[in-house]
Amino acid sequence: MIALIQRVSQAAVVVDGETIGAIQHGLMALVCAERGDTEKQADALLNKLLGYRVFSDEAGKMNRSITDINGGLLLVPQFTLAADTNSGTRPSFTPAAVPEIGKNLFDYFVAQARARHADVRSGRFGADMKVSLTNDGPVTFWLQIKPELKTS
Repeated sequence: MIALIQRVSQAAVVVDGETIGAIQHGLMALVCAERGDTEKQADALLNKLLGYRVFSDEAGKMNRSITDINGGLLLVPQFTLAADTNSGTRPSFTPAAVPEIGKNLFDYFVAQARARHADVRSGRFGADMKVSLTNDGPVTFWLQIKPELKTS
């Protein structure tokens, strides 16, 4: 699974003119399931995301996590993060999980996040979303938990 996380001072997701998720100070994460991902990868990615230290302490060092600061967490599904862009000028989405599995894993990820963190909002899988944010820093990180390779 992949998450592109951005430290934000505000972020929102709008679908059909309606704001369906919005946060103030915290993290906005674009989340993508890849082929072969399971709840195990989702759990590992959530652990990393909730513990990743991207917020400043009193000394100005990035030593605090979203959990430490009790900030907002906006989770937005985005299958395009798994795109293969190695050849040509058109991305291939073969590495992304099929839509049904991607939706199930995103929904699972959101549910687990809500069970572990107080302020969690989300976008809507498969919707045409308008995402706005003010990146604070800017601070942006790519987090990825690789699917386990199956051996015969």
